Amino acid sequence: MTAMLHSLSETKSIIKDLALAPAGYAKLEWVSQNMPVLNMLKEEFTKTLPLKDMTIACCLHLEAKTGYLLQTLQAAGANVVACASNPLSTQDDVVAALVDSGITVFAIHGETMEEYHRFLEMTLDTMPDALIDDGADMVGLLHKERKEQALSIIGGCEETTTGIVRLRALDREGVLVFPMIAVNDAYMKYLFDNRYGTGQSVWDGINRTTNLVVAGKDVVVVGYGWCGKGVAMRAKGLGARIIVTEIDPIKANEAIMDGFEVMPMAKAAELGDVS
Repeated sequence: MTAMLHSLSETKSIIKDLALAPAGYAKLEWVSQNMPVLNMLKEEFTKTLPLKDMTIACCLHLEAKTGYLLQTLQAAGANVVACASNPLSTQDDVVAALVDSGITVFAIHGETMEEYHRFLEMTLDTMPDALIDDGADMVGLLHKERKEQALSIIGGCEETTTGIVRLRALDREGVLVFPMIAVNDAYMKYLFDNRYGTGQSVWDGINRTTNLVVAGKDVVVVGYGWCGKGVAMRAKGLGARIIVTEIDPIKANEAIMDGFEVMPMAKAAELGDVS
């Protein structure tokens, strides 16, 4: 894989191609028109600079929406450093625009797992004051291999269910050394982003990948949490027959009351066209 280095002060970003920046700027400009809350915060933070001289490390899906979040942190005065939480979701043009605008990024679409871990390490090498994590890989690395550095972290936030499960395990063991905000537990996250955002984006991905009609398909939804509810709701709207697998009896009954069939995963796996 060919990467390029782009110098930013004393830190060098690792990205695919800085020449992709114009396309990335176009995406960031478009998404800014659909993010009114961030626009209000950005306008306020540009004046007050609440993060002045702080370094914020972010391990996120690096696409237009999160890119605009990083630019908002930058507008608040922060030195923003980012790496990808998923090698396959990185948009190289958005990353190029972020680097061109002064944000340090270590991310390439399709990067290897070796590169993924190396970029995590490089992000933490910038000695951040606070973190924004997606999946808790950054927090986990700090607690496992960088315990002394972890003591210097003010705190951070985690947006995923999986990440919060990992954080709570650290907390139960008494080894979580800095506070983390469980963003996924916020009503606006799981009631809306999980249910409607994930519910739609899952089918966007399946439809683009398979180019198949959803109507008439048997769709198996594993788990009936807020993401599962959203996926099932959108599949129903597309004309699919829905089967839910769920070990929580209350959630399983909720799926039944919502009109879906519930059965063990082993049986559902034999029936599903999509799962």
